[in-house]
Amino acid sequence: MAWRDLREFVDHLQRRGRLRRVAAPVSRDLEITEITDRVSKGAADGNVALLFERVHGFDTPVLINAFGAADRMAWALGVERLDELGERMAKLLDLRLPGTFAERLAKLGTLIDVVKAAPRRVDTAPCQELVETAAPSLATIPILQCWPGDAGRFITLPCVFSRDPVTGARNVGMYRLQVFDDRTLGMHWQTHKGGAEHERRALERALAEPRRTSTSPPSELTGHAAPAPTDRAGQAAPAPTIHIAIALGGDPALIYAASAPLPPGMDEVVFAGWLRGRGVEMVKCRTVDLEVPAQAEFVLEGWVDPAERRVEGPFGDHTGYYSLARPYPVFHLTAVTRRARPIYPTTIVGRPPQEDYWLGKATERLFLPIIRLMLPEVVDLNMPAEGIFHNLVIVSIRKRYPGQARKVMTALWGMGLMALAKTIVVVSDHVDVHDLSEVAWRVTGNIDPRRDLMVLEGPMDDLDHAALRHRYGGKLGVDATEKGPLDEVGQPWPDEIVMTEEIRALVSRRWTEYGL
Repeated sequence: MAWRDLREFVDHLQRRGRLRRVAAPVSRDLEITEITDRVSKGAADGNVALLFERVHGFDTPVLINAFGAADRMAWALGVERLDELGERMAKLLDLRLPGTFAERLAKLGTLIDVVKAAPRRVDTAPCQELVETAAPSLATIPILQCWPGDAGRFITLPCVFSRDPVTGARNVGMYRLQVFDDRTLGMHWQTHKGGAEHERRALERALAEPRRTSTSPPSELTGHAAPAPTDRAGQAAPAPTIHIAIALGGDPALIYAASAPLPPGMDEVVFAGWLRGRGVEMVKCRTVDLEVPAQAEFVLEGWVDPAERRVEGPFGDHTGYYSLARPYPVFHLTAVTRRARPIYPTTIVGRPPQEDYWLGKATERLFLPIIRLMLPEVVDLNMPAEGIFHNLVIVSIRKRYPGQARKVMTALWGMGLMALAKTIVVVSDHVDVHDLSEVAWRVTGNIDPRRDLMVLEGPMDDLDHAALRHRYGGKLGVDATEKGPLDEVGQPWPDEIVMTEEIRALVSRRWTEYGL
């Protein structure tokens, strides 16, 4: 099922009993976070999406935890089970792709039915029912302060649109945005992400062409350079600038796509169209040369100067700790467009599990077939909540030769943002990677630390506070597979204790007789 917008999805959640409307007045500062944190970590039947209808000082309701469980995340992407995503991807890849890993990923984009998935351009849109360009302000949006030690309020569920200043290719990312004031935001795009690459290219281009007055890419509609956005005084923004549009709300598939680590060159809007079975409606912005989802609730238009930095953070992050304050680019607002009666969609991050875990779990299940395409020995994969995505990856394999577990570890570290994984644990194919108790038993029992641990160094996540230094640190690979003659271990590997099937069946038949 393809949701037209966030409202259709909210209605579906309510019909399925997975949404609670909160009529009691609440504060956007800390109170909504504490309520949501308790709900997301509570009993399964109480973990529901929340729509706060009365936020102190605002007439805009706040939607949170909409994707905060397996069922809601699956429904958001039009399926009943998250594993259906992997099944869809496996069908897409059901052919032998030639070439290197990079060439195969590039080929993946051509397999999507662009006729169905391509965006559909419209001239009028709900997200532009109200347009403010004379004196745009963030003050009317109920942006949350999530945690006591946060540097301020943060937008946490945005779709950030930008274009490569050289190629014009679109990127949609999900980066936290700190509110500095009513007209500026901290743009926390991390160095490994698409938005940061656009920033680097804009700066390189400006240095190579010092006389340029604007780095605006050619308009996709006219083929000519678009006029530079203007600052609060109506003057042209300084060069080099990157046009930015921030969409809040819209179709859930596009919100998810903004968070997904897609292969380079794959358009998130087209990918969202594939997920939902039809193209996303897009409309041209009013002050910048970008298109945004027509069904969004809010759109913030503006620009970033790659040469400008301001300290952003600290911020209570998904690691369960406050991320450190560091300099990041600054977004300057040129327009706010919105629906006449919008909903503000947001999320909180913090000690897992939280809503962002389920966004990551959807990615895990969706991209597993791609990993299997590159590594046929892989059976299953789990990135548990306790590992906050990049800290722990558990993978099961069909082991056939010595060193195969190490081959899988190094191959995974070479796959896109999997390069940021801190610890990779490899177990045998019969191990349930989603049963953490079983994994812990296998790992602690099956390894000899001198033989089975591999330690190396490489790129790390921006938010890893324990790394050797910012964005770089050590990695650990653990070969927890059973060892046998092919591994040339110094002693025989014992058989696992398993009851006979005959006795198991007998006891099952007689169980009620035992009075247990």
